[in-house]
Amino acid sequence: MTHKPKKLGIIFPPAGRGVPEEGLAIFGDRVEYLIENLGLEQLTPEGYGSVLDRIGPCTDSLVARGAEAILLTGTSLTFYQGEEKHQQLLHLVRERSRLPATSMSQAMLDSFVAIGARKLLVATAYNDEVNSRLRVWLESLGYEITYLQGMNLEAIEDIEAINQDRTYQFCLQVAKHKADAECLFISCGGLRTLELLDPLQEAIGLPVISSMPHTLMAAEKLLNLA
Repeated sequence: MTHKPKKLGIIFPPAGRGVPEEGLAIFGDRVEYLIENLGLEQLTPEGYGSVLDRIGPCTDSLVARGAEAILLTGTSLTFYQGEEKHQQLLHLVRERSRLPATSMSQAMLDSFVAIGARKLLVATAYNDEVNSRLRVWLESLGYEITYLQGMNLEAIEDIEAINQDRTYQFCLQVAKHKADAECLFISCGGLRTLELLDPLQEAIGLPVISSMPHTLMAAEKLLNLA
């Protein structure tokens, strides 16, 4: 007996971001992807602020297209103003859609809870300003940042140009400072990392939580696919 694929709505910050390859690898043909894009051009506070008012209309569009659950992606988009604003954005999507929904930032928090990690080693694509806001957000929630380093990228096209080998080598560099960390957190949904999770975990001896794959994995519960 065949089953119709579940319809997963995804709000992606950049323009032109299509069906996530990592989602295809995780779910195969069990999920149909409905994509809406905010048009983000820069990973900066100014860039994020310029697209926030598009989240509501994108949510409405996904509902009209038949989405059964929604992911609001963009880790930095959702954490950069702190936890109160993050929860407001998540509430907006949930209330406006009346559908199961989560954000990339919430998926990260849930993933930390699932493995019991409070001391985080952090590798990001971000510049110093966004990294500072990430640190403030996590520390406000009781997490300890043992070490944090970013690639200092801002333009979306620069992030999209990063290949997996560069991400892997960057994470190994960051892991030299792992000290007493309980987890490596790779923050930026624009970095493809699904295939790096197991090799990194083996290489550095820590669990690895990463923005895009773990947010997609959260959709399994939202769509009752488990």
